[in-house]
Amino acid sequence: MPSKSAPVAGQSALAALKKSSSKTSLNGKPTQVKTVGVLTSGGDCSGLNATLRGVVKTLINDYGVKVIGYRDGFRGMIENDYQQLTLTHVSGILSIGGTILGTSNKANPFRQYQPKTGEFKDVSKKVVADAKKLGIDALIAIGGDGTMSMAARFTEMGLPTVGIPKTIDNDLMATDLTFGFYTAVEIVKESIDRINTTAMSHHRVMVIEVMGRYAGWIALYGGVAGGADVILIPEIPYSIDAVAEACARRNKEGKGFTIIVIAEGAKPIGGDITVQKIVKDSFDQVRLGGVGMQLQAELEKKLGRIEVRVTVLGHLQRGGTPTAFDRILSTRFGAYAAGMVMRGEFAMMAALRGSEIVSVPISDVAGKNKFVSPDHELIRAAKSLGTSFGEPKR
Repeated sequence: MPSKSAPVAGQSALAALKKSSSKTSLNGKPTQVKTVGVLTSGGDCSGLNATLRGVVKTLINDYGVKVIGYRDGFRGMIENDYQQLTLTHVSGILSIGGTILGTSNKANPFRQYQPKTGEFKDVSKKVVADAKKLGIDALIAIGGDGTMSMAARFTEMGLPTVGIPKTIDNDLMATDLTFGFYTAVEIVKESIDRINTTAMSHHRVMVIEVMGRYAGWIALYGGVAGGADVILIPEIPYSIDAVAEACARRNKEGKGFTIIVIAEGAKPIGGDITVQKIVKDSFDQVRLGGVGMQLQAELEKKLGRIEVRVTVLGHLQRGGTPTAFDRILSTRFGAYAAGMVMRGEFAMMAALRGSEIVSVPISDVAGKNKFVSPDHELIRAAKSLGTSFGEPKR
């Protein structure tokens, strides 16, 4: 639900923040929060440290609250591995990628893999009990849809939790954007710029495989920003004949090269996604990858003497310093989530709606994904510029 604490005209930003962060819960009673736990879970991305900085500084500066950071996401909760976070710990980390706490995309208190038996075990009750022994009154979980699912369940078990959306894939429901996304898009754009000169020099078709799992946001935005000639996303199954035709047409027009951006979850019409491997001890067991190589092999059969090369950007999209946009969004999310805890807005997630940060029910997010509409405005614009999305002619 939207926050009711937006600043009125003439109010200073500081006064607005103080007002929005008064120590009252949703029912108007004072909160009793003295210690807050925080963790970063799932894949890393740029902006995590900026978010932690926003959380920790706001909780300490505005409320005098003690902050406990769990190491390596939910693994830290499972193994009771933590540290107290002070202002010193989060000083100077705004521009640093990754997370000072570490993260894990395998730890899951509700379904934790047991190496000795090869089975999964629910250790969530012990996790909640250990947190209460530490004196933790509330938890801030920074992560994607899987993390939000766990956050909702912890609140039901008596460990009040607030969520902050994080993923380079931008596939979380209920928020317009997630931090880390635009940094990943910037990396894709820069990579296309660099590959472009090689493609022109050697008259090649260059295939660039990008992340995104089952959603095509990175491929779409990165491809448009880099001026890709063909963009292939999971939401629009492609025809290999249509892609080959787009490459051949550019050659006939004297362009002499083609840039193709393909999302790791893209698939041909009537085909399926390309799975690189299965990671049994992860709560997201499917690892996508290899679709670029598959496309290369199919295109070379169709294009004859035209050379096709593949570049897989992989984890380059996750690392490095965050863009100014992601630093600002992360800071806003962190400060706002701290206020949510003190207002007692539990089982809720901070979200970006338009230009405002609001709180939304985690149930609107948990276990769900946001996909690109085939009729998305940016797709329509790209098509007007001549970009192919691998769709066959009708």
